[in-house]
Amino acid sequence: MSDHLPPPSDLPPSDLWDSIDGLCGWLDANRPVDGREGLLLRILKLSEEVGEVAEAVIGATGQNPRKGTTHTWDDVQSELCDVAVTALVALRTLTPDAREVFAGHLARVTHRSLGA
Repeated sequence: MSDHLPPPSDLPPSDLWDSIDGLCGWLDANRPVDGREGLLLRILKLSEEVGEVAEAVIGATGQNPRKGTTHTWDDVQSELCDVAVTALVALRTLTPDAREVFAGHLARVTHRSLGA
């Protein structure tokens, strides 16, 4: 995902899934690799984003003595958002029913964890 925020007038629709559908469509129109390999690469993008979260946490806590503090907790928040968006785009790539699949999964996790 890009580290650059669009100007406020160019922000995506307020509905999460409209935004995910739009991003998925944009990526589909601009992907250099199609087919199964393209699908797998889109899913692997999630690992890259998770690595960026780790890098930001290490940088925010100054755990690399050679580099010191290189990130902020705001950077960590941004990277976590990138992970969430990338995961939802990957899910949407796998199924046009991503909204329903995610809602059902969230309901099961919530019930299992909270008994709600």
